[in-house]
Amino acid sequence: MTQTTSPQPLSNQEEKIIDVPSEIVATPKTHQENLGPIPDISPEDWEYNPDTIIKYYRGKPLQVLGRLINISFPFASFMLTNWWHSLLGTSKKNQKKQAEKLRKILTRLGPAYIKIGQALSTRPDLVSPAYLEELTSLQDQLPPFPNEIAYQFIEEELGSKPEEVYQEITPNPIAAASLGQVYRGRLKTGEEVAIKVQRPDLVRRITLDIYIMRSIATWVKENVKRIRSDLVAITDELAARIFEEMNYMKEGENASKFKDLYGHLEEIYVPKIYWEYTGRRVLTMEWIEGTKLTDIEKIQAQGIDATHLVEVGVQCSLRQLLEHGFFHADPHPGNLLAMGDGRLAYLDFGMMSNIKPYQRYGLIEAVVHLVNRDFDGLAQDYVNLDFLTPETDLTPIIPALAEVFNNALGASVAELNFKKITDEMSAMMYEFPFRVPAYYALIIRSMVTLEGIAINIDPEFKVLSKAYPYVAKRLLTDQSEQLQASLRDLLFKDGNFRWNRLENLLRNAKDSPDYDFDRVMNQGMEYLLSERGKFIRERLATEIVNYLDKMGQKTWFNISSSVSRVVGWDSPQRPAVMNNGSVESQSMEHLQNIIEILQETDGYDPMKLVPIITKILQNSETQKLGQQIAGGLAQKATARLIRNLLLDNNSNNNGNGKSPSKKDQLSLPVAAMR
Repeated sequence: MTQTTSPQPLSNQEEKIIDVPSEIVATPKTHQENLGPIPDISPEDWEYNPDTIIKYYRGKPLQVLGRLINISFPFASFMLTNWWHSLLGTSKKNQKKQAEKLRKILTRLGPAYIKIGQALSTRPDLVSPAYLEELTSLQDQLPPFPNEIAYQFIEEELGSKPEEVYQEITPNPIAAASLGQVYRGRLKTGEEVAIKVQRPDLVRRITLDIYIMRSIATWVKENVKRIRSDLVAITDELAARIFEEMNYMKEGENASKFKDLYGHLEEIYVPKIYWEYTGRRVLTMEWIEGTKLTDIEKIQAQGIDATHLVEVGVQCSLRQLLEHGFFHADPHPGNLLAMGDGRLAYLDFGMMSNIKPYQRYGLIEAVVHLVNRDFDGLAQDYVNLDFLTPETDLTPIIPALAEVFNNALGASVAELNFKKITDEMSAMMYEFPFRVPAYYALIIRSMVTLEGIAINIDPEFKVLSKAYPYVAKRLLTDQSEQLQASLRDLLFKDGNFRWNRLENLLRNAKDSPDYDFDRVMNQGMEYLLSERGKFIRERLATEIVNYLDKMGQKTWFNISSSVSRVVGWDSPQRPAVMNNGSVESQSMEHLQNIIEILQETDGYDPMKLVPIITKILQNSETQKLGQQIAGGLAQKATARLIRNLLLDNNSNNNGNGKSPSKKDQLSLPVAAMR
């Protein structure tokens, strides 16, 4: 990977950097951290335990009641004021004021509510401009906590005073987020770094909110049967992610893993973690110079294509979700930067999640079934992905899915977006026994957030239309048995090969940024000639036999007709295959289209096909395939000959000694043609 350009001297930057004074941590009062229900344990043992939290706060009813009041009254006041302005017709006039009020409410209520605001801040199609502007400030403009506490935490976590670790540091934080604040500095060795320090008493405040949310989710699960999603599991999943965010050692591990998996991508950059200067509450990371994706004018002024950067983000997200299963669950604008050299930099690796292989394959299958409007297959995908239980009757669900997705898709797949799908599926989720798995909630959060950023840059941007080429490529090249079975099911129906779907896959796959023509051809041939490809070989052999047989009948008829006209004989009977449309010409047309698609693919070189063809011809399975085709043709010819002899015998037994007329002759039964 290309390394970043050398940073400018700190003195030339807009944010003033100062030398760290030796008395920086000499504060009149030290902060006593309150961890609430969590014991003071090592970062390695730090994890979310709902039982510990429940046990602790059940013994503190007054503290819980006080927090409930703090949550309820601000929202009640906000909604009452909105209702009053609506009644007076002054809503538009007071919109900015109300938006500021909502931002302040979310800020005061803490990280859980700030996360909600961050998600809304990426959806210009859902939030009015006044609210959007205010909610965007939740990303990196929250009130900071005192520097003295930050310096104290640095010393407690790293075992050294700040002036012993950092050569330079900003006098005040350059950004303050829901869980911590960031300083910019320089190490003694000269590297420019971002220093992230956690907010005080964060653990106690987070665990109290988690306890209240989980209690509400438990009550809803037990009393509101209409909601089938496991809200408790979803709450636990979110809580576990927040707990990971509160452990900066875990965030550092996430960043390193993310860099290993995706840092090699040409247009992606992942910053380095400085482990010797990192603890549970302090993270020291490489400083990245860049522009937030929401600042479109500044990005374009640098000659960078903002829409292309979003496409890069979509492709990287697809790799995260569908290839490695380790994904960034919080890609809001504050965590994605456009670097000066055109690369996309990822920041903030606190909220990550994993998807199991069967879930990744299930998502790929679902996208393919959706694109091809195979709603029977899509219904089964929902079972495989744990949205529906295995015993669920899919009969009424399949037509409901067809109605929902046909409405959402409109005339083409390119029109699909997540908001439209969500709107269409809401009513159906209540009508049928759907449940949203906990892991899927984070996927939705990630993709909806990314789509929100994309819509802000390009209102016509559609994630699925950009994603399907990658999905098509995976389906053609992945060697997992599950996806190969999906490819087989996709290409064959009732024993017939669906050429149009192969065309569609190849046409889309060639548009994938990392599509490898040689790999597709080699893997395709390897699979076709392997034991796993036996089913496809048999179906292809049948398809070839049928095609050659039909062509043979047509050729024989044309020759016989020509000879008959020359010698004055009666014209032979026209074969039935010439009366049911040009099936073979359609097959040839599909083959021609596929060849044209391959020729248009990057990396196509006819000379590269020579070793592949040689390998195919030398393979024993190819010889068996040839024998199977020859045997099939001989079988059909023999069956046709026997039938003609039987017809002749039958005609001679009529006793009139005349040859049967054309209208007396019968075509071969369909069974004999198969």
